[in-house]
Parts: sequence; C-alpha cells; structure tokens
Amino acid sequence: MTEWRRRLGLEAHPEGGYFRRIYTSPHTAPTPTGPRPAATAIHYLLTRDQPLGRLHRNRSDILHFLVDGGPVEYVTATPDGTLDRITLRTGERHFLVVPGQVWKGSRLTGDAAYALVAEVVTPGFDYADHRFAGPGDFADRPGLREALAPFLP
Repeated sequence: MTEWRRRLGLEAHPEGGYFRRIYTSPHTAPTPTGPRPAATAIHYLLTRDQPLGRLHRNRSDILHFLVDGGPVEYVTATPDGTLDRITLRTGERHFLVVPGQVWKGSRLTGDAAYALVAEVVTPGFDYADHRFAGPGDFADRPGLREALAPFLP
C-alpha cells in the first residue's frame, strides 16, 4: 500500500517488496563471520505491484510479525529439504520464526492488497550473512525445486 510506503519511508528491497531498518542494537554479538549487532529490525512491505519475496537464507534467526494487511504466505525449506508453508493472517496466526540457515520466500495470497511485516533478526542482519537461492540450488531435489519455483529467479 502506497500509504504505508510513504508513512514509513520504505525503499525497494533486493528480495522484492519494500523495507526500512528501524532498529540496530548498540550491543554486539560474536558470529563466525565477525561481530554483529545483537539484533536489528525492519519494516517489510509486500504490495500488489511487489507481491513476492525471493527465496533466500540468512545465518541468523528471523522473527516475523504481521502488523497489517495480509494474508501473506511464507514457504520455508530446511537444510535437510523439509518444506513448510505458513500463512500469517490478522487475528489468527500472525507470528513466525525462521531459524538461521533455513530458506525462506514470501508472497501475498488471496485478495491481499498488501502485507506489512516487522522483522527482528538476531544476531543482527548483515548482507555478508545473506544469500539468494540460485539456479543450481535444489538441482539434486527436483520435487523441492518445483515447489520453490515461484520464489526462484
């Protein structure tokens, strides 16, 4: 929704949709790739013109809170290939945890015009800890690749 974009000062996100970082902890946490803020948080918005969040994974855990709109579907794939689909809806399930190293994509569902989500990443987000799925990912698991196809480039 254009109103949320304007009010929150959101910008285009490389995953799709729009975002803005709203918090960076002043405290740090050690990670295998160097110190990170203890936590970071963003607002993330999917809209009809940007209805899809591309498949990616992070080293850190991410907590998702549906703030407004929806429903929004998340698809996750664990390192062992377990696929799950979770739909966040206002008044029903509105919270999701995606552990580090789990692939994740998102999209609007049904007649949703938008979904505004708040995300908290712990330890905090750093692009060095983020990876988009590529053409070679899931090549050895054709059934999984087919299920994830809508979220792949």
